[in-house]
Amino acid sequence: MDIRVVTYNIHRSRGMDRRTRPQRIADVLASLDADVIALQEVIGPGGASPGHAEVIGAALGMGWIMAPVRELRRHQFGNVILSRFPMWDHSQYDLSWKTSEPRGAQRVAVDVGPGQLQVYNTHLGTALLERRYQAPRLAGWVGDRRVQGPKLLLGDFNEWSRPLATDILAARLQSIDLFPYLKRRRTYPGFFPLLHLDHIYYEGEIEVRDIFLPKTLTAKMASDHLPLVADLRILF
Repeated sequence: MDIRVVTYNIHRSRGMDRRTRPQRIADVLASLDADVIALQEVIGPGGASPGHAEVIGAALGMGWIMAPVRELRRHQFGNVILSRFPMWDHSQYDLSWKTSEPRGAQRVAVDVGPGQLQVYNTHLGTALLERRYQAPRLAGWVGDRRVQGPKLLLGDFNEWSRPLATDILAARLQSIDLFPYLKRRRTYPGFFPLLHLDHIYYEGEIEVRDIFLPKTLTAKMASDHLPLVADLRILF
């Protein structure tokens, strides 16, 4: 089963021009023709007005499941997984640390036809001690043997300095090395990448076919991150 997956921190749909445009995010994603998308920093439903998750999902014609971590201006705020395939099961894991901004991870079981693909989406904290707390808990949650099938872990891991969290995760899961595909590992910020914040990990029979970062002007403008795109073959 060949699928295309994307992880993308959409920065509340606020672009480099400081304009908040969820439709622009949807336009970037539509051009990628992805099957499964993991988004971070998403404004969700709230009050009487739709959130950005609803606008993006409707524009793409994809179902979506949100895992809010806090409230932002009377709207839910957190992570979202979108899929062209049916989604049957969902769970959420709290990764909040002390008084830092609330953080979390979500899991969605995606029915891709031959079987179920477990998709995990997360956005870790910016402090070293915070990620030291979060990484082993996230790795243990993803590695739970009661959850069967191939697994993908996507997200923004916020490794600004020492790669402690990614080292812990890479010791327990397979890490996709971006260098053979991109000739570099840095992904952030979009206009001039200096840091490797966006990662994809996997467990099970998964083959990496291709990795790329779209570099259109719209993609560079829509968020401070670029979408990280992976073409994968899932073996059931």
